[in-house]
Amino acid sequence: MPFDKKNPTLFLLDGETLTPENLVQLSHGKLQIDLTPDAWSRIGASRALVDKLAMCGKPIYGINTGFGNFASVTIENDKLSQLQVNLITSHSAGTGRPLSPARTRMLLVLRINVLAKGFSGIRPESVRCMLNAFNKGCLSYVPEQGTVGASGDLAPLAHLALGMMGMGKMWDSSLHKWDDAAAVLKRHNLTPIQPGAKEGLAMINGTQFITSHGAEALVRASLVAKQADVVGALTLEALQGTPRAFDPKIHAARPHSGQVQCAKRLRALLHNDKNHSEIFAAHANCARVQDAYTLRCMPQVHGIAADTVEFTRGVIATEMNSATDNPMIFAETGEIISGGNFHGEYPAKALDYLTIGIHEVASVSERRVERLINPTLSGLPAFLVKEGGLNSGFMIAHCTAAALVSENKNLCNPASVDSIPTSAGKEDHVSMGGWAARKCLKVVENVEKVVAIELLAACQAIEFHRPKKTTPVLEKVYALVRKEVKSFDVDRFMAPDIDAVWKLIRSGSIWNAVAKDLGEEPVPAPVFEDLPGDHF
Repeated sequence: MPFDKKNPTLFLLDGETLTPENLVQLSHGKLQIDLTPDAWSRIGASRALVDKLAMCGKPIYGINTGFGNFASVTIENDKLSQLQVNLITSHSAGTGRPLSPARTRMLLVLRINVLAKGFSGIRPESVRCMLNAFNKGCLSYVPEQGTVGASGDLAPLAHLALGMMGMGKMWDSSLHKWDDAAAVLKRHNLTPIQPGAKEGLAMINGTQFITSHGAEALVRASLVAKQADVVGALTLEALQGTPRAFDPKIHAARPHSGQVQCAKRLRALLHNDKNHSEIFAAHANCARVQDAYTLRCMPQVHGIAADTVEFTRGVIATEMNSATDNPMIFAETGEIISGGNFHGEYPAKALDYLTIGIHEVASVSERRVERLINPTLSGLPAFLVKEGGLNSGFMIAHCTAAALVSENKNLCNPASVDSIPTSAGKEDHVSMGGWAARKCLKVVENVEKVVAIELLAACQAIEFHRPKKTTPVLEKVYALVRKEVKSFDVDRFMAPDIDAVWKLIRSGSIWNAVAKDLGEEPVPAPVFEDLPGDHF
Protein backbone atom coordinates (compact mmCIF):
# COMPACT_ATOMS: atom_id res chain seq x y z
CA MET A 1 0.00 0.00 0.00
CA PRO A 2 1.38 3.50 -0.85
CA PHE A 3 1.92 4.87 2.65
CA ASP A 4 3.51 8.18 3.46
CA LYS A 5 7.22 7.54 4.18
CA LYS A 6 7.11 9.58 7.38
CA ASN A 7 3.78 8.24 8.63
CA PRO A 8 3.10 4.49 8.21
CA THR A 9 -0.56 4.93 9.12
CA LEU A 10 -1.20 7.53 6.38
CA PHE A 11 -2.34 6.10 3.06
CA LEU A 12 -1.83 8.34 0.03
CA LEU A 13 -4.39 8.31 -2.78
CA ASP A 14 -3.16 9.21 -6.25
CA GLY A 15 -6.08 8.25 -8.49
CA GLU A 16 -3.94 5.66 -10.25
CA THR A 17 -2.82 2.77 -8.03
CA LEU A 18 -5.59 1.91 -5.55
CA THR A 19 -6.28 -1.84 -5.44
CA PRO A 20 -9.35 -3.75 -4.25
CA GLU A 21 -7.32 -5.10 -1.33
CA ASN A 22 -6.25 -1.56 -0.40
CA LEU A 23 -9.87 -0.46 -0.39
CA VAL A 24 -10.97 -3.28 1.89
CA GLN A 25 -8.13 -2.54 4.32
CA LEU A 26 -9.14 1.13 4.40
CA SER A 27 -12.70 0.13 5.31
CA HIS A 28 -11.63 -0.74 8.85
CA GLY A 29 -11.12 2.89 9.85
CA LYS A 30 -7.68 2.24 11.33
CA LEU A 31 -5.78 4.26 8.73
CA GLN A 32 -5.74 7.93 7.76
CA ILE A 33 -5.82 9.08 4.12
CA ASP A 34 -4.51 12.03 2.13
CA LEU A 35 -3.57 12.77 -1.48
CA THR A 36 -0.18 12.78 -3.17
CA PRO A 37 1.29 16.17 -4.13
CA ASP A 38 0.69 15.44 -7.81
CA ALA A 39 -2.98 14.74 -7.12
CA TRP A 40 -3.38 18.05 -5.28
CA SER A 41 -1.74 19.82 -8.22
CA ARG A 42 -4.11 18.23 -10.74
CA ILE A 43 -7.14 19.15 -8.65
CA GLY A 44 -5.98 22.76 -8.41
CA ALA A 45 -5.40 23.04 -12.14
CA SER A 46 -8.80 21.66 -13.10
CA ARG A 47 -10.53 23.92 -10.59
CA ALA A 48 -8.80 26.99 -12.01
CA LEU A 49 -10.22 26.16 -15.43
CA VAL A 50 -13.74 25.77 -14.01
CA ASP A 51 -13.51 29.14 -12.27
CA LYS A 52 -12.28 30.76 -15.48
CA LEU A 53 -14.97 29.31 -17.74
CA ALA A 54 -17.83 29.69 -15.25
CA MET A 55 -17.73 33.44 -15.73
CA CYS A 56 -17.44 33.48 -19.52
CA GLY A 57 -21.20 33.31 -20.14
CA LYS A 58 -21.01 30.34 -22.50
CA PRO A 59 -23.37 27.46 -21.54
CA ILE A 60 -21.33 24.57 -20.11
CA TYR A 61 -23.17 21.50 -18.92
CA GLY A 62 -23.17 21.06 -15.17
CA ILE A 63 -21.54 24.40 -14.49
CA ASN A 64 -24.12 26.93 -15.61
CA THR A 65 -26.87 24.70 -16.97
CA GLY A 66 -29.47 22.42 -15.49
CA PHE A 67 -29.01 18.65 -15.39
CA GLY A 68 -30.37 15.72 -17.35
CA ASN A 69 -33.45 16.79 -19.25
CA PHE A 70 -32.83 20.39 -18.06
CA ALA A 71 -29.42 20.56 -19.75
CA SER A 72 -30.66 23.25 -22.15
CA VAL A 73 -31.63 25.61 -19.27
CA THR A 74 -28.95 28.27 -18.60
CA ILE A 75 -28.42 29.30 -14.96
CA GLU A 76 -27.45 32.82 -13.91
CA ASN A 77 -24.02 33.32 -12.32
CA ASP A 78 -25.41 34.35 -8.93
CA LYS A 79 -27.30 31.06 -8.69
CA LEU A 80 -24.48 28.65 -9.57
CA SER A 81 -23.86 27.66 -5.96
CA GLN A 82 -27.57 27.15 -5.28
CA LEU A 83 -27.73 25.00 -8.41
CA GLN A 84 -25.21 22.59 -6.86
CA VAL A 85 -26.95 22.55 -3.48
CA ASN A 86 -30.26 21.80 -5.20
CA LEU A 87 -28.60 19.01 -7.16
CA ILE A 88 -27.38 17.27 -4.01
CA THR A 89 -30.60 17.65 -2.03
CA SER A 90 -32.93 16.63 -4.86
CA HIS A 91 -30.79 13.64 -5.80
CA SER A 92 -30.63 12.39 -2.20
CA ALA A 93 -33.68 10.26 -2.86
CA GLY A 94 -32.42 6.78 -2.01
CA THR A 95 -34.18 4.29 0.22
CA GLY A 96 -33.49 1.13 2.19
CA ARG A 97 -31.05 0.31 4.95
CA PRO A 98 -27.92 2.47 5.28
CA LEU A 99 -24.56 1.12 4.23
CA SER A 100 -22.45 -0.12 7.12
CA PRO A 101 -19.69 2.23 8.29
CA ALA A 102 -17.12 -0.04 6.63
CA ARG A 103 -18.86 0.12 3.26
CA THR A 104 -19.40 3.86 3.57
CA ARG A 105 -15.67 4.28 4.13
CA MET A 106 -14.99 2.34 0.94
CA LEU A 107 -17.47 4.47 -0.98
CA LEU A 108 -15.93 7.70 0.32
CA VAL A 109 -12.34 6.58 -0.33
CA LEU A 110 -13.21 5.58 -3.87
CA ARG A 111 -14.93 8.88 -4.62
CA ILE A 112 -11.93 10.80 -3.27
CA ASN A 113 -9.62 8.62 -5.38
CA VAL A 114 -11.58 9.59 -8.50
CA LEU A 115 -11.37 13.27 -7.58
CA ALA A 116 -7.60 12.83 -7.19
CA LYS A 117 -7.32 12.22 -10.92
CA GLY A 118 -8.02 15.91 -11.52
CA PHE A 119 -10.80 15.68 -14.10
CA SER A 120 -13.67 16.73 -11.83
CA GLY A 121 -13.19 20.46 -11.26
CA ILE A 122 -13.79 20.31 -7.51
CA ARG A 123 -12.09 22.81 -5.19
CA PRO A 124 -9.12 21.50 -3.18
CA GLU A 125 -10.75 22.75 0.04
CA SER A 126 -13.81 20.59 -0.64
CA VAL A 127 -11.63 17.51 -1.09
CA ARG A 128 -9.90 18.40 2.17
CA CYS A 129 -13.29 18.44 3.90
CA MET A 130 -13.99 14.93 2.59
CA LEU A 131 -10.58 13.69 3.75
CA ASN A 132 -11.08 15.21 7.19
CA ALA A 133 -14.49 13.57 7.51
CA PHE A 134 -13.00 10.16 6.69
CA ASN A 135 -10.11 10.63 9.09
CA LYS A 136 -12.43 11.71 11.94
CA GLY A 137 -14.84 8.81 11.28
CA CYS A 138 -17.73 11.07 10.23
CA LEU A 139 -19.63 9.01 7.63
CA SER A 140 -22.74 10.01 5.72
CA TYR A 141 -25.97 8.03 5.90
CA VAL A 142 -26.17 6.31 2.49
CA PRO A 143 -29.24 4.17 1.70
CA GLU A 144 -28.39 1.06 -0.30
CA GLN A 145 -31.22 1.35 -2.87
CA GLY A 146 -31.78 3.96 -5.53
CA THR A 147 -29.10 3.75 -8.20
CA VAL A 148 -29.71 2.52 -11.73
CA GLY A 149 -26.01 2.78 -12.55
CA ALA A 150 -26.20 5.65 -15.09
CA SER A 151 -25.73 8.60 -14.98
CA GLY A 152 -23.50 7.11 -12.37
CA ASP A 153 -24.62 6.16 -8.87
CA LEU A 154 -26.43 9.46 -8.41
CA ALA A 155 -28.62 8.73 -5.38
CA PRO A 156 -26.06 7.04 -3.09
CA LEU A 157 -23.31 9.51 -4.01
CA ALA A 158 -25.70 12.41 -3.40
CA HIS A 159 -26.40 11.03 0.10
CA LEU A 160 -22.62 10.75 0.60
CA ALA A 161 -22.24 14.43 -0.33
CA LEU A 162 -25.29 15.48 1.69
CA GLY A 163 -23.67 14.55 4.99
CA MET A 164 -20.51 16.42 4.01
CA MET A 165 -22.72 19.51 3.59
CA GLY A 166 -24.04 19.10 7.14
CA MET A 167 -27.43 17.80 6.04
CA GLY A 168 -29.16 14.51 6.75
CA LYS A 169 -27.49 12.06 9.13
CA MET A 170 -23.94 10.88 9.73
CA TRP A 171 -22.32 8.05 11.61
CA ASP A 172 -20.14 9.30 14.44
CA SER A 173 -17.47 6.65 14.90
CA SER A 174 -16.43 8.12 18.27
CA LEU A 175 -19.93 7.55 19.65
CA HIS A 176 -20.88 4.56 17.47
CA LYS A 177 -24.23 6.00 16.50
CA TRP A 178 -26.12 7.98 13.87
CA ASP A 179 -26.72 11.64 14.58
CA ASP A 180 -27.63 14.87 12.82
CA ALA A 181 -24.89 15.53 10.24
CA ALA A 182 -24.39 19.16 11.26
CA ALA A 183 -23.99 18.11 14.90
CA VAL A 184 -21.49 15.37 14.02
CA LEU A 185 -19.36 17.73 11.95
CA LYS A 186 -19.46 20.40 14.66
CA ARG A 187 -18.53 17.85 17.33
CA HIS A 188 -15.36 17.07 15.40
CA ASN A 189 -14.58 20.69 14.46
CA LEU A 190 -15.25 20.06 10.78
CA THR A 191 -16.64 22.64 8.36
CA PRO A 192 -19.50 21.57 6.06
CA ILE A 193 -18.85 21.78 2.33
CA GLN A 194 -20.48 24.78 0.66
CA PRO A 195 -20.46 23.64 -2.99
CA GLY A 196 -19.45 26.10 -5.68
CA ALA A 197 -19.85 25.83 -9.46
CA LYS A 198 -19.65 22.22 -10.75
CA GLU A 199 -18.89 20.80 -7.29
CA GLY A 200 -22.18 19.08 -6.61
CA LEU A 201 -21.86 17.24 -9.91
CA ALA A 202 -18.21 16.47 -9.15
CA MET A 203 -19.23 14.68 -5.96
CA ILE A 204 -22.04 12.53 -7.36
CA ASN A 205 -21.28 11.64 -11.00
CA GLY A 206 -19.62 8.23 -11.09
CA THR A 207 -19.78 4.48 -10.51
CA GLN A 208 -18.29 4.34 -7.03
CA PHE A 209 -21.24 2.63 -5.33
CA ILE A 210 -21.09 -0.22 -7.85
CA THR A 211 -17.32 -0.37 -7.78
CA SER A 212 -16.77 -0.18 -4.02
CA HIS A 213 -19.25 -3.01 -3.47
CA GLY A 214 -17.66 -4.85 -6.37
CA ALA A 215 -14.18 -4.49 -4.89
CA GLU A 216 -15.29 -6.09 -1.63
CA ALA A 217 -17.09 -8.88 -3.50
CA LEU A 218 -14.01 -9.47 -5.62
CA VAL A 219 -11.60 -9.77 -2.69
CA ARG A 220 -13.93 -12.07 -0.79
CA ALA A 221 -14.64 -14.18 -3.88
CA SER A 222 -10.93 -14.57 -4.55
CA LEU A 223 -10.37 -15.73 -1.00
CA VAL A 224 -13.21 -18.22 -0.82
CA ALA A 225 -12.32 -19.66 -4.25
CA LYS A 226 -8.79 -20.48 -3.06
CA GLN A 227 -10.03 -21.93 0.21
CA ALA A 228 -12.57 -24.08 -1.61
CA ASP A 229 -9.62 -25.94 -3.13
CA VAL A 230 -8.36 -26.70 0.37
CA VAL A 231 -11.76 -27.72 1.70
CA GLY A 232 -12.45 -29.86 -1.37
CA ALA A 233 -9.17 -31.68 -0.82
CA LEU A 234 -10.16 -32.51 2.76
CA THR A 235 -13.52 -33.80 1.56
CA LEU A 236 -11.83 -36.00 -1.04
CA GLU A 237 -9.65 -37.48 1.70
CA ALA A 238 -12.67 -38.15 3.92
CA LEU A 239 -14.44 -39.87 1.02
CA GLN A 240 -11.32 -41.92 0.24
CA GLY A 241 -10.94 -40.44 -3.20
CA THR A 242 -7.93 -40.53 -5.47
CA PRO A 243 -5.65 -37.68 -6.55
CA ARG A 244 -5.00 -39.45 -9.85
CA ALA A 245 -7.30 -37.09 -11.76
CA PHE A 246 -5.06 -34.17 -10.84
CA ASP A 247 -2.05 -35.51 -12.75
CA PRO A 248 -0.30 -32.54 -14.39
CA LYS A 249 -0.36 -34.23 -17.81
CA ILE A 250 -4.16 -34.09 -17.83
CA HIS A 251 -4.24 -30.38 -17.12
CA ALA A 252 -1.38 -29.51 -19.44
CA ALA A 253 -3.60 -30.93 -22.19
CA ARG A 254 -6.27 -28.34 -21.33
CA PRO A 255 -4.21 -25.48 -19.89
CA HIS A 256 -6.76 -23.01 -18.54
CA SER A 257 -4.86 -21.10 -15.87
CA GLY A 258 -7.39 -21.57 -13.07
CA GLN A 259 -7.72 -25.28 -13.79
CA VAL A 260 -3.95 -25.79 -13.81
CA GLN A 261 -3.55 -23.82 -10.57
CA CYS A 262 -6.32 -25.74 -8.76
CA ALA A 263 -4.91 -29.11 -9.82
CA LYS A 264 -1.46 -28.04 -8.63
CA ARG A 265 -2.87 -27.10 -5.23
CA LEU A 266 -4.76 -30.36 -4.91
CA ARG A 267 -1.61 -32.35 -5.71
CA ALA A 268 0.25 -30.45 -2.99
CA LEU A 269 -2.54 -30.93 -0.44
CA LEU A 270 -3.19 -34.62 -1.04
CA HIS A 271 -1.01 -37.73 -0.75
CA ASN A 272 2.32 -37.44 -2.53
CA ASP A 273 5.94 -38.46 -2.00
CA LYS A 274 6.55 -35.61 0.47
CA ASN A 275 3.08 -35.37 1.98
CA HIS A 276 2.01 -38.77 3.24
CA SER A 277 -1.60 -39.63 4.06
CA GLU A 278 -2.40 -42.68 6.20
CA ILE A 279 -6.03 -42.45 5.11
CA PHE A 280 -5.03 -42.67 1.44
CA ALA A 281 -2.55 -45.44 2.08
CA ALA A 282 -5.30 -47.55 3.65
CA HIS A 283 -7.30 -47.61 0.40
CA ALA A 284 -4.57 -47.03 -2.20
CA ASN A 285 -5.08 -50.48 -3.75
CA CYS A 286 -8.87 -50.49 -3.78
CA ALA A 287 -10.83 -51.29 -6.95
CA ARG A 288 -12.24 -47.75 -7.43
CA VAL A 289 -11.16 -46.41 -10.82
CA GLN A 290 -12.46 -42.85 -10.63
CA ASP A 291 -14.42 -40.52 -8.38
CA ALA A 292 -17.65 -38.61 -8.84
CA TYR A 293 -17.48 -35.34 -10.76
CA THR A 294 -17.70 -33.18 -7.64
CA LEU A 295 -14.34 -34.64 -6.59
CA ARG A 296 -12.67 -35.51 -9.87
CA CYS A 297 -13.59 -32.29 -11.67
CA MET A 298 -12.64 -29.80 -8.97
CA PRO A 299 -9.92 -28.24 -11.16
CA GLN A 300 -12.36 -27.76 -14.03
CA VAL A 301 -15.14 -26.29 -11.84
CA HIS A 302 -13.11 -24.39 -9.27
CA GLY A 303 -10.72 -23.29 -12.00
CA ILE A 304 -13.23 -21.33 -14.05
CA ALA A 305 -14.43 -19.63 -10.88
CA ALA A 306 -10.84 -18.51 -10.19
CA ASP A 307 -10.45 -17.31 -13.78
CA THR A 308 -13.72 -15.39 -13.47
CA VAL A 309 -12.36 -13.68 -10.37
CA GLU A 310 -9.22 -12.63 -12.24
CA PHE A 311 -11.21 -11.30 -15.21
CA THR A 312 -13.36 -9.29 -12.83
CA ARG A 313 -10.27 -8.02 -11.03
CA GLY A 314 -9.06 -6.39 -14.23
CA VAL A 315 -12.33 -4.54 -14.76
CA ILE A 316 -12.80 -3.46 -11.14
CA ALA A 317 -9.17 -2.34 -10.69
CA THR A 318 -9.40 -0.22 -13.83
CA GLU A 319 -12.74 1.24 -12.78
CA MET A 320 -11.42 2.11 -9.31
CA ASN A 321 -8.75 4.31 -10.86
CA SER A 322 -10.81 5.85 -13.67
CA ALA A 323 -12.40 9.26 -14.08
CA THR A 324 -16.15 8.72 -14.27
CA ASP A 325 -17.38 12.33 -14.25
CA ASN A 326 -19.40 14.30 -16.75
CA PRO A 327 -18.43 16.76 -18.00
CA MET A 328 -14.70 16.13 -17.69
CA ILE A 329 -12.21 18.92 -17.10
CA PHE A 330 -9.02 18.78 -19.18
CA ALA A 331 -6.81 21.48 -17.69
CA GLU A 332 -3.87 20.82 -20.00
CA THR A 333 -5.91 21.62 -23.13
CA GLY A 334 -8.32 24.07 -21.51
CA GLU A 335 -11.34 21.98 -22.48
CA ILE A 336 -14.52 20.84 -20.74
CA ILE A 337 -16.01 17.90 -22.64
CA SER A 338 -19.25 16.00 -22.02
CA GLY A 339 -19.02 12.23 -22.33
CA GLY A 340 -20.36 9.02 -20.82
CA ASN A 341 -17.73 7.60 -18.47
CA PHE A 342 -20.37 7.57 -15.71
CA HIS A 343 -22.16 4.63 -17.34
CA GLY A 344 -21.83 1.58 -15.11
CA GLU A 345 -22.03 -1.13 -17.77
CA TYR A 346 -18.42 -2.27 -17.32
CA PRO A 347 -18.55 -3.03 -13.59
CA ALA A 348 -22.18 -4.19 -13.84
CA LYS A 349 -21.44 -6.81 -16.48
CA ALA A 350 -18.25 -7.92 -14.74
CA LEU A 351 -20.04 -8.35 -11.40
CA ASP A 352 -22.89 -10.29 -12.98
CA TYR A 353 -20.21 -12.56 -14.41
CA LEU A 354 -18.50 -12.87 -11.03
CA THR A 355 -21.84 -13.71 -9.41
CA ILE A 356 -22.41 -16.60 -11.80
CA GLY A 357 -18.82 -17.81 -11.63
CA ILE A 358 -18.41 -17.83 -7.85
CA HIS A 359 -21.85 -19.37 -7.32
CA GLU A 360 -20.61 -22.58 -8.90
CA VAL A 361 -18.15 -23.01 -6.04
CA ALA A 362 -21.10 -23.30 -3.65
CA SER A 363 -23.06 -25.45 -6.06
CA VAL A 364 -20.36 -28.11 -6.22
CA SER A 365 -19.54 -27.71 -2.52
CA GLU A 366 -23.13 -28.49 -1.52
CA ARG A 367 -22.99 -31.67 -3.62
CA ARG A 368 -19.86 -32.74 -1.78
CA VAL A 369 -21.68 -32.19 1.52
CA GLU A 370 -24.40 -34.52 0.23
CA ARG A 371 -21.79 -37.17 -0.53
CA LEU A 372 -20.32 -36.80 2.95
CA ILE A 373 -23.61 -37.23 4.83
CA ASN A 374 -25.18 -39.90 2.60
CA PRO A 375 -24.03 -43.34 3.80
CA THR A 376 -24.78 -44.90 0.42
CA LEU A 377 -22.24 -42.56 -1.20
CA SER A 378 -19.71 -42.19 1.63
CA GLY A 379 -19.61 -45.50 3.50
CA LEU A 380 -19.66 -43.35 6.65
CA PRO A 381 -22.37 -43.15 9.33
CA ALA A 382 -25.51 -41.39 8.12
CA PHE A 383 -25.32 -37.61 8.63
CA LEU A 384 -21.85 -38.07 10.15
CA VAL A 385 -23.04 -38.85 13.66
CA LYS A 386 -23.05 -41.80 16.02
CA GLU A 387 -26.36 -43.22 17.21
CA GLY A 388 -28.28 -41.93 14.22
CA GLY A 389 -31.97 -41.57 15.01
CA LEU A 390 -31.28 -40.35 18.49
CA ASN A 391 -28.95 -37.82 16.85
CA SER A 392 -29.59 -36.02 13.53
CA GLY A 393 -26.04 -34.84 12.96
CA PHE A 394 -25.50 -32.81 9.78
CA MET A 395 -29.00 -33.41 8.40
CA ILE A 396 -30.16 -29.79 8.61
CA ALA A 397 -26.72 -28.27 8.09
CA HIS A 398 -26.94 -29.79 4.63
CA CYS A 399 -30.42 -28.34 4.21
CA THR A 400 -28.98 -24.92 5.01
CA ALA A 401 -26.32 -25.38 2.34
CA ALA A 402 -29.00 -26.42 -0.15
CA ALA A 403 -31.12 -23.39 0.75
CA LEU A 404 -28.21 -21.02 0.23
CA VAL A 405 -27.39 -22.55 -3.15
CA SER A 406 -31.02 -22.27 -4.23
CA GLU A 407 -31.08 -18.63 -3.13
CA ASN A 408 -27.94 -18.01 -5.15
CA LYS A 409 -29.48 -19.54 -8.26
CA ASN A 410 -32.14 -16.85 -8.20
CA LEU A 411 -29.64 -14.09 -7.44
CA CYS A 412 -27.51 -15.19 -10.40
CA ASN A 413 -30.09 -13.77 -12.80
CA PRO A 414 -28.05 -10.92 -14.38
CA ALA A 415 -29.09 -7.44 -13.31
CA SER A 416 -27.32 -5.77 -16.20
CA VAL A 417 -29.58 -7.30 -18.86
CA ASP A 418 -32.27 -4.92 -17.61
CA SER A 419 -32.58 -1.24 -18.49
CA ILE A 420 -35.35 1.22 -17.65
CA PRO A 421 -34.98 4.68 -19.26
CA THR A 422 -34.95 7.56 -16.76
CA SER A 423 -34.80 11.38 -16.71
CA ALA A 424 -37.59 11.80 -19.28
CA GLY A 425 -35.76 9.61 -21.76
CA LYS A 426 -32.50 11.59 -21.61
CA GLU A 427 -30.86 8.70 -19.81
CA ASP A 428 -32.36 6.10 -22.10
CA HIS A 429 -30.08 3.18 -21.26
CA VAL A 430 -28.85 2.30 -17.77
CA SER A 431 -26.72 -0.49 -16.31
CA MET A 432 -28.56 -1.51 -13.14
CA GLY A 433 -25.07 -1.99 -11.73
CA GLY A 434 -26.05 -1.12 -8.16
CA TRP A 435 -28.23 -4.21 -7.90
CA ALA A 436 -25.60 -6.28 -9.73
CA ALA A 437 -23.06 -5.29 -7.08
CA ARG A 438 -25.32 -5.76 -4.06
CA LYS A 439 -26.52 -9.20 -5.05
CA CYS A 440 -22.98 -10.23 -6.00
CA LEU A 441 -21.94 -9.53 -2.42
CA LYS A 442 -24.85 -11.60 -1.13
CA VAL A 443 -23.95 -14.52 -3.38
CA VAL A 444 -20.32 -14.38 -2.24
CA GLU A 445 -21.45 -14.39 1.39
CA ASN A 446 -23.65 -17.43 0.74
CA VAL A 447 -20.74 -19.19 -0.98
CA GLU A 448 -18.55 -18.58 2.06
CA LYS A 449 -21.18 -20.15 4.31
CA VAL A 450 -21.69 -23.21 2.10
CA VAL A 451 -17.94 -23.83 1.98
CA ALA A 452 -17.86 -23.41 5.78
CA ILE A 453 -20.54 -26.11 6.13
CA GLU A 454 -18.54 -28.40 3.85
CA LEU A 455 -15.43 -27.80 5.97
CA LEU A 456 -17.32 -28.66 9.16
CA ALA A 457 -18.68 -31.82 7.55
CA ALA A 458 -15.30 -32.85 6.15
CA CYS A 459 -13.63 -32.47 9.55
CA GLN A 460 -16.40 -34.55 11.11
CA ALA A 461 -15.96 -37.22 8.44
CA ILE A 462 -12.24 -37.37 9.18
CA GLU A 463 -13.14 -38.35 12.76
CA PHE A 464 -14.44 -41.69 11.48
CA HIS A 465 -11.04 -42.50 9.96
CA ARG A 466 -9.13 -42.01 13.21
CA PRO A 467 -6.56 -42.95 14.35
CA LYS A 468 -5.35 -42.72 10.74
CA LYS A 469 -4.32 -39.23 9.68
CA THR A 470 -4.56 -37.31 6.46
CA THR A 471 -1.61 -35.35 5.05
CA PRO A 472 0.30 -33.04 7.42
CA VAL A 473 -0.89 -29.96 5.52
CA LEU A 474 -4.56 -30.98 5.74
CA GLU A 475 -4.08 -31.90 9.40
CA LYS A 476 -3.25 -28.21 9.93
CA VAL A 477 -6.66 -27.31 8.55
CA TYR A 478 -8.36 -29.91 10.73
CA ALA A 479 -6.54 -28.63 13.83
CA LEU A 480 -7.47 -25.02 13.08
CA VAL A 481 -11.14 -25.92 12.83
CA ARG A 482 -11.01 -27.98 16.01
CA LYS A 483 -9.64 -24.98 17.91
CA GLU A 484 -12.95 -23.30 17.20
CA VAL A 485 -15.39 -26.20 16.98
CA LYS A 486 -15.20 -29.53 18.78
CA SER A 487 -16.27 -32.77 17.09
CA PHE A 488 -19.96 -33.73 16.99
CA ASP A 489 -20.28 -36.75 19.27
CA VAL A 490 -23.91 -35.93 20.01
CA ASP A 491 -26.34 -33.33 18.70
CA ARG A 492 -25.91 -29.75 19.87
CA PHE A 493 -26.78 -26.19 18.84
CA MET A 494 -25.00 -26.06 15.46
CA ALA A 495 -25.55 -22.51 14.19
CA PRO A 496 -22.72 -20.99 16.29
CA ASP A 497 -20.34 -23.62 14.91
CA ILE A 498 -21.25 -22.74 11.34
CA ASP A 499 -20.71 -19.06 12.12
CA ALA A 500 -17.34 -19.79 13.73
CA VAL A 501 -16.08 -21.66 10.66
CA TRP A 502 -17.58 -19.02 8.35
CA LYS A 503 -15.39 -16.53 10.23
CA LEU A 504 -12.35 -18.70 9.51
CA ILE A 505 -13.25 -18.71 5.82
CA ARG A 506 -14.06 -15.02 5.66
CA SER A 507 -10.88 -14.00 7.46
CA GLY A 508 -8.66 -16.14 5.24
CA SER A 509 -7.45 -18.23 8.18
CA ILE A 510 -7.88 -21.52 6.31
CA TRP A 511 -5.80 -20.22 3.42
CA ASN A 512 -3.12 -18.83 5.68
CA ALA A 513 -2.77 -22.19 7.42
CA VAL A 514 -1.59 -23.85 4.19
CA ALA A 515 -0.36 -21.06 1.90
CA LYS A 516 3.35 -21.57 2.58
CA ASP A 517 3.02 -25.32 2.08
CA LEU A 518 1.54 -24.57 -1.33
CA GLY A 519 4.29 -22.11 -2.20
CA GLU A 520 1.81 -19.23 -2.26
CA GLU A 521 1.35 -15.99 -0.38
CA PRO A 522 -0.81 -15.68 2.76
CA VAL A 523 -3.35 -12.87 3.02
CA PRO A 524 -3.44 -10.12 5.65
CA ALA A 525 -5.64 -11.27 8.52
CA PRO A 526 -8.24 -10.43 9.50
CA VAL A 527 -9.29 -9.25 6.05
CA PHE A 528 -12.95 -8.51 6.73
CA GLU A 529 -13.08 -7.25 10.26
CA ASP A 530 -16.42 -5.52 10.91
CA LEU A 531 -17.87 -6.13 7.45
CA PRO A 532 -21.42 -7.37 8.06
CA GLY A 533 -23.41 -9.02 5.32
CA ASP A 534 -25.58 -7.02 2.98
CA HIS A 535 -29.29 -6.58 3.62
CA PHE A 536 -32.17 -6.98 1.23
